[in-house]
Amino acid sequence: MSQAPVDLSGQEGADERPAPLNSIVARVSEWLCNLTLVAMLVIITAEAVARLFGHSLEMADEVGGYLLVAISFLSLAVCQVSGSFHHLELLQPRLSDRGRAMWSVIFNVLSLACTLVIFWQLCRLEMQSWSYGDVAPTELQTPLWLPRLTMPLGMFGLSLVLLRSLFESLATLSRVLRNPVQRGGSNA
Repeated sequence: MSQAPVDLSGQEGADERPAPLNSIVARVSEWLCNLTLVAMLVIITAEAVARLFGHSLEMADEVGGYLLVAISFLSLAVCQVSGSFHHLELLQPRLSDRGRAMWSVIFNVLSLACTLVIFWQLCRLEMQSWSYGDVAPTELQTPLWLPRLTMPLGMFGLSLVLLRSLFESLATLSRVLRNPVQRGGSNA
């Protein structure tokens, strides 16, 4: 997944996207996702082989579900750094450099604020699971704090990457304000 950054600066409406996985947080997240995916493949394969012989592991669905949630949350930082999330490309080409830079700062602030609220709530859920000793109502009786741990970890990774994006957006805005050469739409 490591590829050279694509220079979109000459294209109309192009926004500045960071090079894929240029962040330690994103690289660690990607590594954890890959490890989780391999574990999921091993469990599913073992279940398939066991069923060929008329048996079942009785835990593949439960653990597979936990691993799917883990991949979903741990991949958030990777998605942000690689520019995989949706962008409002209908508006951005019509903005000036200053407008795009301001849009980026506002968007990163709002995204970071929402992410931090979700992170806080997931931490509360995790602490409640730990203190109440919640377990899954299954044969495994998995302590729920264990699979739920990946949710706040993934949001924390996303928060760090968004914070970095915010600092990069602020630097871009500062640079644009010092050099008011406009490209794209009208002055904002």
